[in-house]
Amino acid sequence: MDKKLIKSSACEIAKAIKNRETTSSEVYSFFQKRITKLNPSLNIFIDIYKNSSSLGGLSALAGVPIGIKDNISIKGKKITCASSILASHKAVYDATVIEKIKSSGLSLMGTTNMDEFAFGSSTENSCYGPAKNPWDKTRVVGGSSGGSAAAVAARLVPFALGSDTGGSIRQPASFCGVVGLKPTYGRVSRYGLVAFGSSLDQIGPITTNIEDCAHLLNVISGFDSSDSTSAKLEPGDFTESLGKDIANLKIGIPKEYFDQGLDPEVKKKLDQAIDFFKKKKVKFKEISLPHTQYAVPTYYIISSSEASSNLQRFDGIRYGKRVEADNLLKTYQKSRHQGLGNEAKRRIFLGTYSLSSGYYDAYYLKALKVRKLIKNDFDQAFQELDAIITPTSPSPAFKIGQKTEDPLSMYLSDIYTISSNLAGVPAISLPCGFTKNNLPLGMQLITKEFDEATLMKLGSAFQQGTDFHKKIPELGNV
Repeated sequence: MDKKLIKSSACEIAKAIKNRETTSSEVYSFFQKRITKLNPSLNIFIDIYKNSSSLGGLSALAGVPIGIKDNISIKGKKITCASSILASHKAVYDATVIEKIKSSGLSLMGTTNMDEFAFGSSTENSCYGPAKNPWDKTRVVGGSSGGSAAAVAARLVPFALGSDTGGSIRQPASFCGVVGLKPTYGRVSRYGLVAFGSSLDQIGPITTNIEDCAHLLNVISGFDSSDSTSAKLEPGDFTESLGKDIANLKIGIPKEYFDQGLDPEVKKKLDQAIDFFKKKKVKFKEISLPHTQYAVPTYYIISSSEASSNLQRFDGIRYGKRVEADNLLKTYQKSRHQGLGNEAKRRIFLGTYSLSSGYYDAYYLKALKVRKLIKNDFDQAFQELDAIITPTSPSPAFKIGQKTEDPLSMYLSDIYTISSNLAGVPAISLPCGFTKNNLPLGMQLITKEFDEATLMKLGSAFQQGTDFHKKIPELGNV
């Protein structure tokens, strides 16, 4: 059964447990041993739990272990956000998604590596060091949910949770060859998620396939009175859309996403994916999302401003690392100087500047107005379209260290994903092929608000006719 577990989906593992072909303890032990052997060379998991925390729920995923990004609160466990300033901090309550996971009978495997406070696109901005891509250990895993995506790709865990502020689930999913979903803003409770950009953040699933994604979304979604931004909607059952006919659905191809800067191999695989859907009688139309060119600067002004505000609480007094000094001001300064990494400091500087007197109108307020224009582009497109297709990332995973000295180049890694966060619409990355060097590539599908069902329908059809999601990196006999 052990070798079979590597190739099995979360749903298949849950079914095997239910049929008594194995037990949840045996499954947990298998993945725990696999992590222990492989993690030293991959640096994917930060904390590995010794015992299963399954409560024996009756969901379709009961007994299956799950990895959790290190910015989601699990009561009594360390939550560091991959930052030195929180190195010894333990959560005092469960995030709502963790409560839902526990009550559904899933087992918490441990926490995964990430960019510090989710500031990054490569999981290199971590106090624990960079995570390594299981397809090529010289390359990044993407970010900021890179540890969760790499954990699923390496089959260290059947699935995981990440958070997505500007592409932080979808971009690493693309780099690692797995499925990554950013739900509609408000679909999943943010209560217990350490905030980066409060108007942008959303927790979502990272899985090997679309079926597991639908089931995990069923578990974590729903209204939460503890989160004032949570949508008062019944989530429904996302698995009902799996396997449904996609003929005559209308998909838009935005010309701005296929412009210069797109890697030729990425474009080739996207063209092949479009041809696949055409054979399924899906209709395509070239469209324009004219304000796309302003998405990157708009996003980094808004997200850095919100980050600057949210990170004020990490001052060495109540949370985390404290460096004693002669007075209170110096204690703040030294604690933050030693406890925060360069990228976190950069985001705080950018955000504080944008919010400062004399610059608020010129930067932050103007960015909010442009954000509305970007959302209007999507609203108008979805009046006649069911979905939009784009690349997830302009390139495959790049080399570790390649972009660390060039922040602007790193920021452009999210050029295709951030618009969905600004607009609040759902988007998913699906594996759509490999480069000549055997690096995975992803395509992104976007739908209107709260229409994750169409993403499941399209993703299911694509994975029924392809096998990209079934490929597993060679990591030796473990």
